[in-house]
Amino acid sequence: MTDRLPIDDALPDLIRAIRDHGRAVLIAPPGAGKTTRVPIALMPEIEGRILMLEPRRLAARAAAERMAEVLGETVGDRVGYRIRGQSVPGARIEVVTEGILTRMIQSDPDLPGIGAVIMDEFHERNLNADLGLALVWESRAALRPDLAVLVMSATLDAEPVAGLLDRAPVIESMGRAFPVETRWLPRPLPASARWETQMATLIAEAAAETRDTGGAMLAFLPGEGEIRRVAAALDLPDLQIQPLFGAMDFAAQRAALAPSDGGRKLVLATAIAETSLTIPDVRVVIDGGRARRARFDPASGMSRLVTERVSRAEAEQRRGRAGRVAPGICYRLWARAEEGALPAYPPPEIAVGDLTGLALELAAWGSDGSDLAFLTPPPAPALAEARLLLADLGALDAGGRITDHGRALARVPLHPRLAHMLMRAGAGAAPVAALLADRDPLTGAPVDLTLRLTALRDLRAYQDRHPWQANRAALDRIRAEARRLQRLAPEDRGLSHGAMLSLAYPDRIAQRRKGDEPRFILSGGKGAILPAGDPLAGDRLLAVADLDGDRSEARVRLAAPLTEPELRGLHGDRIETVSFSEWSRRDGRVIARQQEKLGALILSDRIWDDAPPETLAAAAFDGLRQYGLPWTAAATRLRARIALTGLADVGDAALLADPAWLLPWLSNRRTLADLRALDLTEPLKALIGWDGQQALDRLAPSHFRTPLGRAVPIDYSGAMPAIELRLQELFGVTRHPVVGPENLPLRITLLSPGGKPVQVTADLPGFWANSYADVRKDMRGRYPRHPWPEDPTEAEPTVRAKPRGT
Repeated sequence: MTDRLPIDDALPDLIRAIRDHGRAVLIAPPGAGKTTRVPIALMPEIEGRILMLEPRRLAARAAAERMAEVLGETVGDRVGYRIRGQSVPGARIEVVTEGILTRMIQSDPDLPGIGAVIMDEFHERNLNADLGLALVWESRAALRPDLAVLVMSATLDAEPVAGLLDRAPVIESMGRAFPVETRWLPRPLPASARWETQMATLIAEAAAETRDTGGAMLAFLPGEGEIRRVAAALDLPDLQIQPLFGAMDFAAQRAALAPSDGGRKLVLATAIAETSLTIPDVRVVIDGGRARRARFDPASGMSRLVTERVSRAEAEQRRGRAGRVAPGICYRLWARAEEGALPAYPPPEIAVGDLTGLALELAAWGSDGSDLAFLTPPPAPALAEARLLLADLGALDAGGRITDHGRALARVPLHPRLAHMLMRAGAGAAPVAALLADRDPLTGAPVDLTLRLTALRDLRAYQDRHPWQANRAALDRIRAEARRLQRLAPEDRGLSHGAMLSLAYPDRIAQRRKGDEPRFILSGGKGAILPAGDPLAGDRLLAVADLDGDRSEARVRLAAPLTEPELRGLHGDRIETVSFSEWSRRDGRVIARQQEKLGALILSDRIWDDAPPETLAAAAFDGLRQYGLPWTAAATRLRARIALTGLADVGDAALLADPAWLLPWLSNRRTLADLRALDLTEPLKALIGWDGQQALDRLAPSHFRTPLGRAVPIDYSGAMPAIELRLQELFGVTRHPVVGPENLPLRITLLSPGGKPVQVTADLPGFWANSYADVRKDMRGRYPRHPWPEDPTEAEPTVRAKPRGT
């Protein structure tokens, strides 16, 4: 490594931090060389392989190739990479995408053979990066204290990350940047301005003004669609225009990253070019000021891509691209006065994205997330929504624990919805799953999924019959992914496309509403509408894969027909077909109806005038499902005892899943006030029965009987059953009291004669043997009239003071 880079000055401090502390945070601006220099520099210090995480496949592969080049080797010698669908092992360094790490640590939590994990470009705050760091940090704490952890970032507030990693040392590389002149618009763009047109105009102006500057030009746009439209609007014959976005194949991406083969080069790129990749000789940056992010709406259960203003951090990263090799110029498609309104940083994906995959990984890890080191904790509403979906897919049980089916889904590199579809429908669903995991390969086509699958199966036959343009590169990519997924799937069940979609999206089964317009109600409760004149507009039932995310009435973008026999065959267990009463949230009381329903889809509906009392009680129970069980203090204590013994599952989820235990107490409950006045103590006793109550008193008694015969109430509300009593009352007790079928020790708070806590123990013999002497030394002076024998195990228990004068 003869060419000196800015990061080289920081390497000695970084190596020292890793050697002394096993963890560090490295801040280095884009172009400093951290991605390729740091892993190589750490090789002599690390026993085992170095695993470096990159947020994008292209960056992972490019980093591995560059490091191998620096070492004078080929990829696969000491440096390798692993991304989805490709793997070239390396003996010492392996560059992987973030999802790969999650699979590795879920399979082997101790990461055998790995000596260090490097999280590169952590400032992008991808969901998999946050999860990966949390899992690695817990694995390090519990299993691998020798595992080195390094977080690297271009622009990040380092202190919170350092604090998360137990006050890890922060190393900063100042970088090396040439001055960059920033040019803004003279005034903000008018609201009516077409963004692509304005961007093309600014690029043309920049090209003309910097014709003599030399070097390449780099323009930032939010997505592939904008790249193609801006490219089409440009008339710059003297420029070699190269698009660069994540969905391109590697050959096309390499072409964008390669030096120009003559003439001046213009790269039209998404945020992929902000920090992770190096484009040679960039002197001019044109920043469109927009970024595309995934946003999840827990209210609709849908995730959608939105285009937003960039943050100041992103704008600065983009600007810095112009000053890596020489003085440069950055053009911004906004006015200088607008700069202050930009957010400081982009939102982390964990705060705004779909958390279904995260919830599944947490369940596979055996955590609810609260005990893991997340820089930004996952929002509770979105996480709860994700767990509800996973439960609906059969991935979580009623207690929120992962099922065998859930573990199978976690091993499939797809969103849990699509993984569920693949596992239930079989190999025939692989093309559907691959297509839904990618971008729509057709432009302007109707919503029918079958059109896309026709193009995927036989593009020539599709083009002979249909006018809508097909993206060949996307189809090739989807075919390759489908072949890979087929190897993971069970035998094909021969389901229709609509039936497959209904497995992935059971909450998006659509039933046409009455009326002339193609409006639908989704089984999840939301409304949807088809574009006017769409061929599927007349179908009674659809399975919907994609909507535009509108909260009130989303527009269907991808769907397939579904027949009622298919619906009943796959989802019959979810269809209510008997007469029932229901709880009306609007009225706050029980109303009786006769309906056949699949979620929000109502097949028939009429008033049920002579509803039997047991069905009215069931409706009242539905009210409790909505408002929650009314836990009094006494009922809470009883529930804790039952849970400890395992006589019944008394978690809210289990109790609310089956109303039988509570129905006899609901026969006369009709209103919300009636439900809130309900005492659950007697129903819980009835739930475990007479024999259960006898076992409960034996295994988890309500009171602890002291050697003096006094009954001390046991508190079961905490992590351990607990009691409080005076220390002298346990003299002579040499075995720690236990309760429950697993002989859980009581958490004993030992009190002084004055009633103040002096010690908390779950090991009374250990207390007598160790801590008691210090307590005796301290307490005998304060309470001289009370016994403090040298050997408490031989003393008689007492609650009395010694007579005066003794």
